[in-house]
Amino acid sequence: MPRITPTLWFDTQGEEAATFYVSVFPNSKITNVTHYGDAGPRPAGTVMTVEFELDGQPHLALNGGPQFTFNEALSLTIDCADQEEVDHYWTKLSEGGEEGPCGWLKDQFGLSWQVVPAALDELVSDPDPARAQRAMAAMLGMQKIDVAALYAAADQK
Repeated sequence: MPRITPTLWFDTQGEEAATFYVSVFPNSKITNVTHYGDAGPRPAGTVMTVEFELDGQPHLALNGGPQFTFNEALSLTIDCADQEEVDHYWTKLSEGGEEGPCGWLKDQFGLSWQVVPAALDELVSDPDPARAQRAMAAMLGMQKIDVAALYAAADQK
């Protein structure tokens, strides 16, 4: 099967973004940087692409220019084991960015992330539909997901 690599289009901040992302996620690294040459379209020597891995998943940052910007039509989801992981990623990625509803945020580069604890999927998939709906309703009122509050809402009678 072919490998699928998400490509993230930046104006000029691709290397800065990749460096930031690999500092946030364990087992991550920049694997290659290419530069524009005399053929352009950007000045020779400026960074064109940055290949990087986030916990082994390949990504590519492209400094393609200001024509395209990120929006919520694409987001990267972080499946977190517990509240500690949620807090860690939420704090790091929202710094300089924008907190959104339901576990969504935009980082300082405008890229959307979903920071999701395993408990959310467990609770909204609960075989008791009333319990699942109470958890869903609680999540809809949150920005950063609060695992204890999800369980408290789900377990209300």
